[in-house]
Amino acid sequence: MGKSSSFLYQVSQHRFPATFKGFFYFLPISLALTTLLLIFIYISTTGDVTNNHAQTTLYLETLPGTASVSSLVDQTIPTIPFENNDNDDLFADPSRMARLARANQWFLGNLFGLTNGNYTNNQEVYHDGDLFLEDYKQMNKSLKIYVYPHSKDDPFANVLLPPDSDSKGNYASELMFKKALMKSHFITKDPNEADLFYMPFSISPMRTDPRIDVHGIPDFVKSYISNITRKYPYWNRTGGADHFYVACHSIGKIAFDKAFVARLNVIQLVCSSTYFPSSYLPHKDASMPQVWPRQGDPPNLLTSERKRLAFFAGAVNSPVRIALLKVWANDTEIFAHFGRLRTPYSEQLLGSKFCIHVKGYEVNTARVADALFYGCVPVILANHYDLPFTDILNWKSFAVVVHHIDIPVLKKILQGISNEEYSMLQSNAVKVRKHFQWNVPPLDFDAFHMSLYELWKRRSVVRVRLTPSMEFM
Repeated sequence: MGKSSSFLYQVSQHRFPATFKGFFYFLPISLALTTLLLIFIYISTTGDVTNNHAQTTLYLETLPGTASVSSLVDQTIPTIPFENNDNDDLFADPSRMARLARANQWFLGNLFGLTNGNYTNNQEVYHDGDLFLEDYKQMNKSLKIYVYPHSKDDPFANVLLPPDSDSKGNYASELMFKKALMKSHFITKDPNEADLFYMPFSISPMRTDPRIDVHGIPDFVKSYISNITRKYPYWNRTGGADHFYVACHSIGKIAFDKAFVARLNVIQLVCSSTYFPSSYLPHKDASMPQVWPRQGDPPNLLTSERKRLAFFAGAVNSPVRIALLKVWANDTEIFAHFGRLRTPYSEQLLGSKFCIHVKGYEVNTARVADALFYGCVPVILANHYDLPFTDILNWKSFAVVVHHIDIPVLKKILQGISNEEYSMLQSNAVKVRKHFQWNVPPLDFDAFHMSLYELWKRRSVVRVRLTPSMEFM
């Protein structure tokens, strides 16, 4: 107490030793000089920002050799309507020009976690492989799902029951999930055992059913929920928080437009999983991969000679794709193609090191699963995309995620990946491929089981057991 009191007394009297006074005199000067030095270093290392700003802002108009693509795009798609302005000022936001100016300084420390000394973890496919395996075993053993029953005589059996034939095409994931679930050991007929309740309506058949059509989907869903709440007591226990539905077509986002309160509670297992609209909540909802079903393994998966740096082919239906094509359409190393290919799609996937997934009308396409199937490292160009199984899989270990604004420096980014780093990415891409495949019958760790695992993690821990009298109220 004596020393503390003495110090406080000296402070109050402003009595300090000479050396102590000198320290306080030079401290602010030292800090000021250090700050000036840091500012000077920053200005010298980013001095090209001003020069690059004007060029980058107009890069779509001034790049040589892009006039033909530009005119083709303008003639083919004069106007692209978008409900969500989620392009983050795609065409060169001034506040982010420093990223483009530092193209030559784009290090893989960010990609592989080197900035935090975390290189080892970013080589691992799973965030925590041991924990995942332990939880997966528990899920496989204990998860029970009750499916609301519907007969084959139901007028909307085509929407409510699993299809008899094999599902194909871009939106097959939705129907393949239903078909696999109905034949699995996860089904229970006792609602008291159920962790989750499945509403088996499928969005994809609804949109092509003339009785419903796209505009009638919200009415159908509203009516369906109204019917099950009157006929069964299960919804009312949690307000639908232990209920889920599955949708792979992007039109599914309007399904609950006329059941707003239900949408706040129901778990959505969807392919169009984007952070941007308020209809998708990552902590409540889950992302499912969009997969074009394929059987077997492609030939020469790892030994394929991949001479091309990167590949993309597809329709021009978004500003991001327009930007990609205008910048890289005439490049010799990045093959950016508008429309359908004349050669087999698989040849380009097998012959390219990187396969680019670019958002179209929505963030999701089957290109991610296609790339993984053919051993091509995915490049994700889709801002706000809640990537499938992202809470389980370490995407940095097998894919390259690039912001829209970095399209002009895409080649720099990909060329900056060393052979050793690419080998790691490709090897991990092959490891995770099983999680992005549908199998008949389902296999452990495939897209079906991974989707169930995501649902299992979102199950409610509080369950109200119903008595027989309550079940028929």
